[in-house]
Amino acid sequence: MEDHISTEPRINERIRVPEVRLVGPGGEQIGIVPIAQALQMAREHDLDLVEVSGDARPPVTKLMDYGKFKYEAAQKARESRRNQSNTVIKEMKLRPKIDDHDYDTKVGHISRFLRGGDKVKITIMFRGREQSRPELGVNLLKRLADDVASDGVVEQAPRQEGRNMHMVLAPTRKKSEARADQAAARETRMAERVAAAEADKSFEAEMRKAAQVEQARRKKKGPADNMDPDIEF
Repeated sequence: MEDHISTEPRINERIRVPEVRLVGPGGEQIGIVPIAQALQMAREHDLDLVEVSGDARPPVTKLMDYGKFKYEAAQKARESRRNQSNTVIKEMKLRPKIDDHDYDTKVGHISRFLRGGDKVKITIMFRGREQSRPELGVNLLKRLADDVASDGVVEQAPRQEGRNMHMVLAPTRKKSEARADQAAARETRMAERVAAAEADKSFEAEMRKAAQVEQARRKKKGPADNMDPDIEF
């Protein structure tokens, strides 16, 4: 049976060396001190003494809250995995001699995918003699990359594979950031719709009130008062 090798750093009394290079809780360099003094300083600050570089001579240690450090590291790892699992690769296919209208439509779709936090694989499809002119695909892909530069960057440069040429664009923002912006935009639109509905209700209420006041006035004056004075009988 193989021995289990721990990847956890040595902390506190598990650091069995005569002296260490100590870094304070704020990142300040304290210097080389005896291990006993480093442990005493950790106790005085109510912190842990953590070995951050065991290969150094002497080992580099730091005063920190190890429990908080592990929690924050786990949070970052989960966020990284979430971003990786949420990343979707969309694909957009173009012909090397695409017309301007279709090109603009494709660029709009690609920009929307990138703003949503997804990668986009661009495929240029060659036919017949077009295969002998790869510069058509390269120039088109460079033009496209420039047109969406505010939303994405080239992750994989144009590459010829048989009859097709590929390029991969990556979003400039993380998926989580894109979703947060989309949620904020939805909330804004919802608030605007609610405000518009409230304004319509207020207007309708004012109109009803005005109609009721006019009806009450007419009733108070009586039928004779409502007659046109220019009419003779």
